[in-house]
Amino acid sequence: MELTAVHWTGLLLTFGLILGSGLWSARTIHSHENYSLGGRSFGIPMIAGAIAGTIIGGGATVGTAQMAWYSGLSAWWFTLGSGIGFIVMGLFYAGPLRRTGLETIPQYLSSHYGPSAEIAGSLISSFGSLFSAVSSTLPGIAVLSALFGLPPRISCLVLMLSVLAYICLGGMKGAGISGMIKLSILWSTLMFAGWNAGTALSSDPLFALRFPADHWLNLFGTGIQSSMNQLLSLIVGILCTQTYAQAIFSASDQKAASAGCFAAAALVIPVGLPSIAIGLFMHAFHPDITPIMSLPSYILMYLPPWMGGIALAGILLSLISSIAGLTLGISTMLTRDIIFRLFPEKSGGFLLTANRTAAGAVLFLCSLLALCYPESQVLFWNYLSMALRGGGIFIPFSMALFIPGRISGFWASVSMLVSTASAVFWEITVPLPVQPLFVGLAVSLLINGLGMILKKKQTQQLSL
Repeated sequence: MELTAVHWTGLLLTFGLILGSGLWSARTIHSHENYSLGGRSFGIPMIAGAIAGTIIGGGATVGTAQMAWYSGLSAWWFTLGSGIGFIVMGLFYAGPLRRTGLETIPQYLSSHYGPSAEIAGSLISSFGSLFSAVSSTLPGIAVLSALFGLPPRISCLVLMLSVLAYICLGGMKGAGISGMIKLSILWSTLMFAGWNAGTALSSDPLFALRFPADHWLNLFGTGIQSSMNQLLSLIVGILCTQTYAQAIFSASDQKAASAGCFAAAALVIPVGLPSIAIGLFMHAFHPDITPIMSLPSYILMYLPPWMGGIALAGILLSLISSIAGLTLGISTMLTRDIIFRLFPEKSGGFLLTANRTAAGAVLFLCSLLALCYPESQVLFWNYLSMALRGGGIFIPFSMALFIPGRISGFWASVSMLVSTASAVFWEITVPLPVQPLFVGLAVSLLINGLGMILKKKQTQQLSL
């Protein structure tokens, strides 16, 4: 993959615009709260930018095109399911979460179940979110290696340094501002590219032979059960993801928090369609290409060079910002829910440094996983991540939000740890077609149900 001078011009100018916005937003970052919550001043565009800018990363672009290369329209479930998850969040979760005035989901768990639940929730959420970051690291390494001829390890190092610089510059505010700019770039270039690819496919006389409709053009082409598994994994995982909750905690008020979720859904749902058209096009006319390179290869081969440079910059920035947003969520939880508990007397400056240091450690682990599994599918990591973080946290988190006081902190903490461990054990060792999310949710339901019964009996005994 060779870039012309025009490609380089478009790419570098776009990078300069995004980095300049990060530097501009970094001027006001002098405290931990400004860094992680943007001073709680986000309006609808900033909330939507922070949320959509994180979810539209490797999975929504390069990963969706890769999956479409294999299975067609069913690759849409990632962005479609993500959008539905944000609608559910806006309807039921955003307002109550913003009213708390907290900073992390584990903090909310702690307010209902005690410190042990906060630590358990922080570790589980961090563990699950790490896998989502891997899903953007994989295509990031592949794209950098193809564009610049770098070995995978050097590409990974360049990618991680870029992410770390992105995080350290602007924090949550930088994620919101650059997210809006990045989305406008991606939307315009992807829609143009997708329209061109779709037009070429529709005029192909062999289209019906290449892509039988019952599989390639069927949203349930991989099976209804598989599609519903993906949808539920995304909804449950999104509702339990710190990065998206952090955007809500950063909102100026409850109405902005809910509306920002709806705006993010409107941005996310359609963005998978052009990637699908491009994946199908490359499968039809370039069947020898590596599937993960379908989208960047199409951009270089079929877009005008000036637009191709801008689009490539948009894709690279989407990968960087997605990794950065997830990493910021993980580092915020580790800092606020664990490090702050160990060193409560330390100042905000210490927490800011700890947050950035934790981000570096998270990126190191993310790099190791990506380098160890270079041939894995991008969306596999996304769905696994959603299942693991949601299977353990979703039920006790939702109970605390809608029916508080029904279980004790002990049972909530036990359910989070045991259900997550059960999901991981099932994924690794049990050769049955049952998703780990359902295993985690089933175990969580059993333990929390038992906790509710015991709590009710205890309350009745005390009232006698």
